[in-house]
Amino acid sequence: MTTLDRTGAPTGAGEEPWGVEDAARLYRTDAWGGGYFHVTERGTIAAEVTPGSGRRVDLHEVVEGLRERGVSTPVLLRLPQILDHRMSELRRAFDSAIAEQGYGGSYRCVYPIKVNQQRTILDETIRLAGKLGFGLEAGSKPELLAVLGMTSEAPETPIVCNGFKDDEYIEAVILAAKLGRDIVPVVEKFSELKLIIKHSEAHGVRPQIGLRVKISAEGSGRWQSSAGSRSKFGLFASEALEALALLEKHDMSECLRMLHFHIGSQVCDIRKMKAALTELGYVYCELRRLGATGLDMLDVGGGLAVDYDGSRTDFESSMNYTLDEYAADVVYRIAKVCDEEGTAHPMIVSESGRAMTAYASVLVVDVIGSSRFDGLRTPEGVEAEARSSDETPQPVLDLLHALDVMNESSPIEVLHDATQAREEVMSLFSLGYVPLPLRALCEQVYWRIGAAILARHEREAVEGEAAPEEIEALRDQLSDIYFCNFSVFQSAPDSWAIDQIFPVCPLHRLDERPTRRGVLADITCDSDGKIDRFPDQADVKRSLELHELRAGEHYDLGIFLVGAYQEILGDLHNLLGDTNAAHVTVDNDGRWRIDEVIAGDSVSDVMSYVQIDAKQLRRSMRRSAEEAVRDGRLSVAESRKLMSFYEAGLEGYTYLEE
Repeated sequence: MTTLDRTGAPTGAGEEPWGVEDAARLYRTDAWGGGYFHVTERGTIAAEVTPGSGRRVDLHEVVEGLRERGVSTPVLLRLPQILDHRMSELRRAFDSAIAEQGYGGSYRCVYPIKVNQQRTILDETIRLAGKLGFGLEAGSKPELLAVLGMTSEAPETPIVCNGFKDDEYIEAVILAAKLGRDIVPVVEKFSELKLIIKHSEAHGVRPQIGLRVKISAEGSGRWQSSAGSRSKFGLFASEALEALALLEKHDMSECLRMLHFHIGSQVCDIRKMKAALTELGYVYCELRRLGATGLDMLDVGGGLAVDYDGSRTDFESSMNYTLDEYAADVVYRIAKVCDEEGTAHPMIVSESGRAMTAYASVLVVDVIGSSRFDGLRTPEGVEAEARSSDETPQPVLDLLHALDVMNESSPIEVLHDATQAREEVMSLFSLGYVPLPLRALCEQVYWRIGAAILARHEREAVEGEAAPEEIEALRDQLSDIYFCNFSVFQSAPDSWAIDQIFPVCPLHRLDERPTRRGVLADITCDSDGKIDRFPDQADVKRSLELHELRAGEHYDLGIFLVGAYQEILGDLHNLLGDTNAAHVTVDNDGRWRIDEVIAGDSVSDVMSYVQIDAKQLRRSMRRSAEEAVRDGRLSVAESRKLMSFYEAGLEGYTYLEE
């Protein structure tokens, strides 16, 4: 049986040898890795860009190579070949389902660029879209302008336009259609349809039009309110009928080509998707029966989930289905309804952006230090004086007594007594009855008791038996804080904003047994700047198994599956900007290469985003330094050194640099 040290991390004393297979089980890389991430024989993490191909890149080796090139962590590793594979897998899954079920329509995926709008991601997506018959989705006027410009060399690229639209937006769509673009504006509210008709008639265009409808079925997970009668977008059934009537009035009913719905991102329960698809299928058939003869595309929106924790459950950070099951259910549900109603099978369109991009980016952060609760020490002599003095408050004596009897009494009983005594000491301290040295003693004694209780529990625990809740809570209380050179708010904002779980794993030293447990804290001044929720087999664990830090050595951690939304949602909290990024590919012979390095934001870059002029700052700082020289507060050499630091800092990385 594995024993743990005082923090609850596995110890090495008297145990069987540790191997990389143990690390793979501990960090569950096979569960959440999707076949893309593996522990190597060297104890590092490798990305296999095409699962089963053997074409792997050692991520730690890449990070060390970047350091040799002067590229510091934090750094985002983008793996475009994984993006390629994810897109190809979508094509394969739907093509297989269509063939197996004899479906009469076809399939197309459109990539919602809001998921990750970085130019290099879009370039790769557009390149693959042409090969796979995919398209792009724009959800705003700026995104439409970006998509139109970026596809000018591939004008056949299908474009779906979602989101609220004003007069200018819609006229641009109509002109793009007149230009020859395959573009479908989706009506989110009834007034948009009137604008489409107005500009279509003004420019002599017969556009393709989509309608988003509100359905009663709701999704699952965090975004389940995206559907239903209170959803933000879409037309009620009565409005959809009114829209069809208006189109018929203008002799444009055949222009209605697409029916759209969306039940939310990260749909973790496939049963919710099945119910929604059935309802959508009937709306489609009814609109066709009522005169929408041109309707031949059914956009099932996004929702295809990513299994962030690897549990394969309906937990909000997981999914209880596979890609193949999703494709088969989408095809089957639509075909079943259409066959019942005697209606032609439509083209199926999906907007599976998260599933396409999440695996293709890994954020690498380096640990710059740690805080350990088992390292607390009290001033010499304080404990002896507390034990011998007649003036020592009773709660302090109770805590010391718990320390003395912790090997003789029940661990849970000792923990209860120690916890109560500690709380009473803190209350007395707040009232001025306990001096600071005694408070420090009680803190240190409490952590000693906790560590001893954990060690005893692990010695006496029955293998396979779940630990009591108090023990699990104590284990988290005793975990270390590992300070990492990054900003949660910039690089993993969903971890902070919606408690999204991202897999975290050391990129190296996996052939060594981890002996610590910790949470990750970033370098912002915000107490919420931390990651303290990690994937586990049965539940979320609140601390992660980690290794002892070694002086003079880097300790690199990978935060995985951050390719969807995180780069775009990131903010400038504490003026910490975009990280460095590197694009890494693997040749057919298995050798990896760095195709491109994109420098992260400099300090002057992020200042410009908030309308702070770096040139003005330099001038102001130089005037201040010259005044100090004139007044004798700084020498000329000191002034020069200060200005050199200041100017270099403005042009430097926003994160800590070696």
